[in-house]
Amino acid sequence: MPLAYGPGTIAEHRACRHDAVAFDVSHLGTVRVAGPGAHDRLQAAFTNDLAKVGPGRAQYTHLLDESDASVLDDIIVWWVDTDVFDVMPNASNTDRVLAAIGGEDTTATRAVIAVQGPHARARVSSVLPEAAAVPRFGVERFAWRGAVCVAAGTGYTGEDGFEVAVPSGAAAELWEAVTGTGVVPAGLGARDTLRLEAALPLHGHELGPGITPLQAGLGWVVGWEKGDFRGRAALAAERDRGVARRLVGLTTEGRQPPRQGADVVADGSVVGTVTSGNFSPMLEHGIALALVDSTVDATPGRVLGLDHRGRSREAAVTSTPFVTAGEWADPA
Repeated sequence: MPLAYGPGTIAEHRACRHDAVAFDVSHLGTVRVAGPGAHDRLQAAFTNDLAKVGPGRAQYTHLLDESDASVLDDIIVWWVDTDVFDVMPNASNTDRVLAAIGGEDTTATRAVIAVQGPHARARVSSVLPEAAAVPRFGVERFAWRGAVCVAAGTGYTGEDGFEVAVPSGAAAELWEAVTGTGVVPAGLGARDTLRLEAALPLHGHELGPGITPLQAGLGWVVGWEKGDFRGRAALAAERDRGVARRLVGLTTEGRQPPRQGADVVADGSVVGTVTSGNFSPMLEHGIALALVDSTVDATPGRVLGLDHRGRSREAAVTSTPFVTAGEWADPA
């Protein structure tokens, strides 16, 4: 996936908020886990509880480090059939996830195309009716021009939409069919600014070494009631003692974006670090996510400082997400 196609990142970003775009996210991994023991393997490995969903549904979950409960990867599980699961890790973590759960790496056999935006379903309903009809976090197999595909009502933009796993040989044809409806191709740059506006975590930024689900404000991803899972003991210990830091949203004035790695300052002391920062194409000012000490007053409206390579500026704590789904949709 390129950083941007012809229109550029900001135009592609706004096309997603206003109408619909398509991303080629084939770089993501897919691990197929199937057979009578598949369900139990995933339950033992991941934080979330599959009992909350069922076949034909998708679920967001985490794989934790046993020792400190930091997030080794955040994952979407597509429950394709009774004993068939497609586990979707971040690309660089596919081998790590495969080692934890077994199964078969099927990444090279398929492409994944994400169609996102308030008008995504309406745009492609004539060429991909089954995919356009899949509900949010639903999963459905369907045939498209002889190719067996899987659609899921998932995405990474904060907008409505779906993702389609299509056999590699049919991927170019499906891409052309989708973009032929007026859906705008979008690249990696827009994907990152869209997920940041939606305050969605990115592994290596808001999740990763030393960062637990509880610090990232993602306690809802933990199925405490399901029994044991990898990293549960360490995570329960953190829950019981209280988290030392938490993720907050920040906004800055002007077009210059906050930068990852900037120090967050309160009352003259460094109290945290910016994990992601960028210019918001919709709000037209800087936005950021930061991990800050839990002892810091981080109520919305509180003004903190940012220090990046000796340059200081103010940032206001704000509630997240920074924008909401459908907020900028063009009239149908």
